Order: sequence, then structure tokens, then C-alpha cells
Amino acid sequence: MPQALIATAPRVAELRTYRDRSLARNEILVEVDFASPKHGTELVDFRGLNPFDREKYDPEWRAFMARDKDETPAVVFGEWNPGNMWVGRVVELGADVSAFSIGDRVCSYGGIRETQIVRAVDNFRLRKVPEGVSPKAAVCYDPAQFALGGVRDALLRPGDAACVFGLGAIGLLAVQMIRAIGTGTLVVVDPITRRRELALEYGADLALDPSDPATDVGLELKRATDKRGVDAVVETSGHGSALQAALRGLAYGGRISYVAFSKVIDDLRLGREAHFNAAELVFSRAASEPNRDHPRWDRKRIEDACWDMLVRGRLDCERIVDPVVPFAVSAEGFMRYVDRSPELAVKLGVEFGRSVP
Repeated sequence: MPQALIATAPRVAELRTYRDRSLARNEILVEVDFASPKHGTELVDFRGLNPFDREKYDPEWRAFMARDKDETPAVVFGEWNPGNMWVGRVVELGADVSAFSIGDRVCSYGGIRETQIVRAVDNFRLRKVPEGVSPKAAVCYDPAQFALGGVRDALLRPGDAACVFGLGAIGLLAVQMIRAIGTGTLVVVDPITRRRELALEYGADLALDPSDPATDVGLELKRATDKRGVDAVVETSGHGSALQAALRGLAYGGRISYVAFSKVIDDLRLGREAHFNAAELVFSRAASEPNRDHPRWDRKRIEDACWDMLVRGRLDCERIVDPVVPFAVSAEGFMRYVDRSPELAVKLGVEFGRSVP
């Protein structure tokens, strides 16, 4: 029987067997070759700190509301299958599926498990992966969307000075997108050395370590721009100290595109540079509809644009998806690289031992 990665308790994961159900007429069965989890929102869930166990977002009220007493919480340990993106081969087709064939290489959303059942009719999030496209590129499909949304919401233009806070997969993809625009000075901020070094290889001009007590990040942004400050910030870290530093280092009238899905923000003092510098703070979420640029842009257009960049090789994901562990030890790998020692990883990859072109 196939196995899946299951979070059995806060900060505990293991492999468990499962049995696939029969396919519906509009579904396909995929044998997975490669997969990857999230390192941000999933980490909060894995640590048992999800703030939405008692609340949920109500789209009618556009506000968070209390869950019904008998409603299933956001995370159910013992059942939750962590994971974000996967790549695999189609091995079975539902009767109504005509756009896919046995043997097609595909990518979509789902947990880390040996097989996936996915809707294959009218599902633009099920993508055919061209032969020769790296599985590491394919599993960056999700983080690339939020990077693109954040860069677009920052309104960055050629010549602008920019800063990216947080150099996980989203931040490192944002660095590449910003550099492709033709911006001026590009500064990056992250406490993890290997991530800063990678951002410099991707074209950043200056990398700052916010954990260094001798480094005043906001002031360094001013120094790097002749005291003017950066025109725009893409903030992906979710730390209150990062937002405070961004406000301190922002140019007068500059914009912060806040991509992070932070839970509680401490260390904020909005009665300082934020007011004096007339800062503009926008909250960026590529998945929220309508898009700020509706009707020209929507979630599908963002996804299409990112998929095109990935399959054309315009985004380097080979060094972002690192390390890669075998599926047989993915529980240990998830606990180590996502939770206990995140400084050892950028984005975890899981290899299933099948041939991956």
C-alpha cells in the first residue's frame, strides 16, 4: 500500500499507509516523483500554533468569524498530510478525462504522498510539465505566484531602489523577478547566511543580517541610497522587526508590499518613520480576488505568467529547492529542515526514487 507523510502531533511526523479510493469520471491518478512542502504557513500549523483553529475567514462578511462548535478545526493531527506541490506521471484516467493521457508528466497541489487523485477536467492548476523541465522548477509554481504578486503590488519600476526582507523561496524568487525588471540598488535582508549568499548570486547588491546587533537595517538602507531610502520593499518574513526596519529604510512616499502571512506582530512603533515618511503599506496576496488590477489581472493570469517563467527557465529554482531527501526519510527530513533547523534549508525537496527527467 502507498504511504503519505502525516503530522501526527505538534512537531511530530511519520509515514503512514493509505488506500486510494476509486476515481471519479473527471479525475486522474498520479504516481508522484517529486514533492515539496511550504516552510511558512505549514510550519505554523506543524508547531500547533495555527490561530484559525477557532476562527475561519467568512467570504460573505470578508472577516474572520468563530467556527461552529462541531466544525472541524483548521488542522487535525493524525490526519493532516503536509505538502504543497508535487510532480508525477499519470497512471489512470477517469472516463471523462480527454486532455491528459497515461504517462503524461503533471504538476499540481497536494500533500507529500506516493499517489495523488486530482480533478483533470476544468482545472487550470493541474499543469502538464514539459519533458526536460526540472521538478524543482515545477514545485516552485506556488511560491512564484506570491513572489510575482508581491513584486507587482510593490509597483517597482526600472531604476527604483528595492529591498526584499525574508529569503525563503518566495523572497529568492522575488529577488530574481526584481532584478529582471532592471531596478537600481537591490538590498536583501535575512539572518541565514546561505540564503543571503544565494540572493547575492541572483543579483542583489547588498545583503544584511538583521540578527547582527551592530546592524541597523533601516539606516543601512538609507546609506545604500545616499540617505534617500528604498523606493519599494517586498516583505516576506512576517517579523515585526522587519516591518519596522522597512519603514525606517523606506524613501519618503515609498511603498511596502507586505506578502508575509504573519500572525502576531510585535516590535512595531508606527509613530516613528511611518508617519514622518508618509509610508504606503499594502497587503499583498496573489490568491485574493478581485486582484488589485482587476479585470486585467486575476489569480489565473498570475499562475499562467509564473508557469510560463518556470518552464522557459527564466527563474532559477535548482538552488532554492535544497536539500532534497528520499521519501523514505521525508518525515525525519520535514521535522529537521522545516521545523528544527530551518537554517539548513531553503525549500525542502522530496525525491520518490522514480526516474525524473
